[in-house]
Amino acid sequence: MSSTIRYIIGTSGYSFDDWVGNFYPPGTRQKDMFACYVERFETVELNFTFYNLQPGRTLQRLATISPPGFCFWVKANQELTHKGNISAAEEFKDNLQPMQESEKLAGVLLQFPQSFRRTDLGRKYLSEVLEALSGPPLAVEFRHHSWDHPSVLAGLKERDVTVVIPDVPALEGLYRPAPAATTPTAYLRLHSRSAEGWYGGMAARYDYSYSDDELRSLLEQWNHLEGQVERAYVFLNNCHRGQAAHNAESLRRILGQIPGA
Repeated sequence: MSSTIRYIIGTSGYSFDDWVGNFYPPGTRQKDMFACYVERFETVELNFTFYNLQPGRTLQRLATISPPGFCFWVKANQELTHKGNISAAEEFKDNLQPMQESEKLAGVLLQFPQSFRRTDLGRKYLSEVLEALSGPPLAVEFRHHSWDHPSVLAGLKERDVTVVIPDVPALEGLYRPAPAATTPTAYLRLHSRSAEGWYGGMAARYDYSYSDDELRSLLEQWNHLEGQVERAYVFLNNCHRGQAAHNAESLRRILGQIPGA
């Protein structure tokens, strides 16, 4: 499938015990997972930064041991996106500095919860947190459908912030916009299409495998962004049992990035 957009494909996280035997070779130890991962992909979305404020040396180590050309999107800590604690921004940015200096940091992902809505208060907080994290490239993912509004795209474009386009089930209230671009970088996150599992807990939500036909259909939609974006980061978040990694490789085969298509 030809496209002038450069697709850069990876998964949301790489350290999962249930990937051993499903994607990583049997017996792979946790400390060896990243080395296995970088043999197959050129980018990763770091999710452990969401749960804990990681010291800069942790991120620097990953940057150091990753191969040339590899890059990271780092998920903003939950204190900033889920708890409204903007005071955490300074420490979070300080911890990113070593990775940024190594030129391995592609940007920071801010994923807001479904409870975060487009109200006066929500818009004000979004503006404040984007300002607090200014410096590295930023991308924002919404979950509540109220953010699907032209003024939101216009505001992000004015701030040079990338809007994230998620693939989620067709459920009322979820943010499911048409492909759109607010910067030369597109950011696409594939979560699941399991409507029955979405509110059934984390394991059920992400227990989904995309078919090749579904992946081709998504690419056809995203290719409408040609002329608007130069590159598109695609991260698979359906990480249960290694499905994200297998789907990511299927997407790369469809695009002709690896043999087998």
